[in-house]
Amino acid sequence: MTIGSQNPEGPTIGLGFHFEDLPVGTRFRTVARTITESDLTAFVNLSWFTEELFTNTADREHMAIAGRVVPAALVYSFSEGLLTASMQRTGLAFLNAEIDVKAPTFVGDTIHVACEVIEARPTSKPGRGLIRTLNRVTRQDGTVVLTYNPLRMLRTRDGAAA
Repeated sequence: MTIGSQNPEGPTIGLGFHFEDLPVGTRFRTVARTITESDLTAFVNLSWFTEELFTNTADREHMAIAGRVVPAALVYSFSEGLLTASMQRTGLAFLNAEIDVKAPTFVGDTIHVACEVIEARPTSKPGRGLIRTLNRVTRQDGTVVLTYNPLRMLRTRDGAAA
């Protein structure tokens, strides 16, 4: 099922989905975001990713990947940030995920996240349910650079005070 959209990935998300909004097969996508040199610098400094692959711009011929590659951890972090709107006021917990890096991402790439609900079940406690999505992080040329499958706990519509 795709929530009313002409885009095959589904509509752009807004405020938080409730558990009932996301049956298995539902698809949606985020807005896009370009990764800048400033983003790379700030992330590397904050997280202490001091690998020369991310910090040395002069000696590129000895690097495993040419160009201004960014850590997959940054791509994952930005992906979760792009998805924040889908959990506003309804997200209760992040429980689990497996992450798979498919291709490098570079400074200047613009990414978005396409999600498909692959699991949906109520919890034993009323007012909440579990949703697992398959998230594909895609750059502007259509290359999927990262996939992950978070399991999240979301409020139900009647679970306002879960």
